[in-house]
Amino acid sequence: MLQSLKIENIAVIENAELELSRGFNVLTGETGAGKSIIIDSINAVLGERTSRDIIRSGAAEAYVTAFFSQCGDSALETLSEIGVSGDGGDIVLMRRISQDGKNFCKINGTPVTAAMLRNLGGKLINIHGQNDSQDLLMPERHFLYIDILAGNAPLLNEYREQYKKLCSLKNELEKMRFDESDKARRIDMLEYQINELAMSEICPGEREELSAKRELFRNAEKVISALNLAYEQLLGGDETEGASSKVMTAADCLDDASEYLSGLREAAEALRSITYDINEYASQAKNALSEIDINPCEMDEIDERLDLLSRLSRKYGATEDDMIAFLEAAKKEREDIEFSDIRISGLEKQIKNTESAAIKLADKLTDRRKAAAARFEEDVRKELDFLDMPGVKFVVKIGCSALSSNGADKIEFMISANPGEEPKPIAKIASGGELSRIMLAVKCVLADKDVLQTMIFDEIDAGVSGRAAQKVAMKLREVSRGRQVICVTHLAQIAAHADEQLLVSKSTRGGKTFTDVTRLDFEGRKREIARITGGLKVTELQLKNAEEMLKSAKNKGDYK
Repeated sequence: MLQSLKIENIAVIENAELELSRGFNVLTGETGAGKSIIIDSINAVLGERTSRDIIRSGAAEAYVTAFFSQCGDSALETLSEIGVSGDGGDIVLMRRISQDGKNFCKINGTPVTAAMLRNLGGKLINIHGQNDSQDLLMPERHFLYIDILAGNAPLLNEYREQYKKLCSLKNELEKMRFDESDKARRIDMLEYQINELAMSEICPGEREELSAKRELFRNAEKVISALNLAYEQLLGGDETEGASSKVMTAADCLDDASEYLSGLREAAEALRSITYDINEYASQAKNALSEIDINPCEMDEIDERLDLLSRLSRKYGATEDDMIAFLEAAKKEREDIEFSDIRISGLEKQIKNTESAAIKLADKLTDRRKAAAARFEEDVRKELDFLDMPGVKFVVKIGCSALSSNGADKIEFMISANPGEEPKPIAKIASGGELSRIMLAVKCVLADKDVLQTMIFDEIDAGVSGRAAQKVAMKLREVSRGRQVICVTHLAQIAAHADEQLLVSKSTRGGKTFTDVTRLDFEGRKREIARITGGLKVTELQLKNAEEMLKSAKNKGDYK
């Protein structure tokens, strides 16, 4: 149950706190006062998609915090799944929306993602908005209501697994079904590609190695000159003395001096050790010179090989590894095509078995839907009778269709608005007021299947007035028994039947607009209901009428 809601800097609401109770709660107020903003705030804290545009002008951030008590097992299980602790069945949701577009969400003080918030939110509140009535205009969604009543979720999930497997097998079969000319053309292409790559004997890393060797050949004269000079500087030439000889001479000199200065002996030994290193470096330079063998023929071969690798890479992949992978894939595809007849035969058997299993599950769905549809028709008809639509005949039409993700049924809700008329699709003949009452009737029928403790109706009374509005009010209060119902309404009849009434009002202070939410006592409810029914000025007669409406609603205990 949604026990409290705190809203900061959402649209015209700077700071508002709502305390809600079990039973029937209504939000009333002038058009534009901010009632829909409260519903938007609830959607936001439940993790639904939102925009930074809802942040109050001049504010950097907006906050919504919701406190839920006596949460059901489903919500607590979800809480455990996302790794958040919950004590005593209480849950606190918080969402911060920033001007930079970033969102920060918490559940019981633990940071979570918006997706986690949304997953949990779906286990806490069921929101029925004006758009819900539009579902009645979409036949492709009508099966959802029948499946809820029938409890078909496990069976439908099992069926969808088989259907998904069936679609996958059919797609694979379609790819493998070449005609003979297509097969021949494809195999010819694969043979050419395989032969071209196989004969090239590509090795990983060879292009880099060949490129380095080509650069060496192109700069061989410069390299040879540098190596010769290095060798001469280290060991000396015919007319010059190298570093090795000079260092050795210096070591001998230090040795002579060490007879008189004993500290120089270690320096002399160190210099002799350096001469060994110099000789080693000179040897490396000489070996490198001996390895440089400039062969014009080899240079041509390197250029040709690099040119071949470049041409192949344009067709088969940027690197040697990519080209090798292409070769292996081509071999695999050739093998698949060559053995496609065997594979096709196996797929056809799998498809036959999978389709048979899917059809059996679809048939079970159909049987359960037909049984549920009969109950649904009767129950909705009773609800419509109560909601002042006694002449309306409600029919669930079930026809056959090809297998789809929803089974093999085509389900559509039909109504006949007047006795003697053939039922027609709801989308073609129902008015806005009729849609609202039909949707309310449907929600009432399915109320027992809804395990959530909180239901929100956002102006579901649109297009309804007079006696029908009174019936809608009585029905909403009936639905609220044993749970929490929150309703945004403009109708006095509905407001009068509420257990609690909150007034959403708008005012201007200091050049800024503010929205306030106030819990109304009996006198406050009288004035607000009189305002709803009255004109520009509330009269004593309207106040008396409002008082009568409140007392009458309170005294009625059973609306059936």
